[in-house]
Amino acid sequence: MLKQIAFAATLALIPAASMAENQGQPNGLPVPPSIYSEMVPNFHYYVMRQRPVSFNYARPVVVGTTLPRQGITYYEIPPEYGVGDYQFTVVNNRTVLVDPRTRRIVQVIE
Repeated sequence: MLKQIAFAATLALIPAASMAENQGQPNGLPVPPSIYSEMVPNFHYYVMRQRPVSFNYARPVVVGTTLPRQGITYYEIPPEYGVGDYQFTVVNNRTVLVDPRTRRIVQVIE
């Protein structure tokens, strides 16, 4: 009897584990793209060669912040960094990865 209960409990957990894998983050949102740590030095060099102007912003530069439509320039990112349609900009001398549709910061490149 105990074996049957343990087997049933195991079967009940399999779909939950599978759903969690497919959801990305614990809150169910997809995992946002990011430039992996081993690529950051090359990306910093790429940004430096572009010579972007830093935008001065009075609010905190953190993931989730929505940047303004005007007064800031967004730059394309080459495909080798693997972040799809995302763009970068420099805010308060910090390079950030931005979703161009929403202008939300998805990664602060340190």
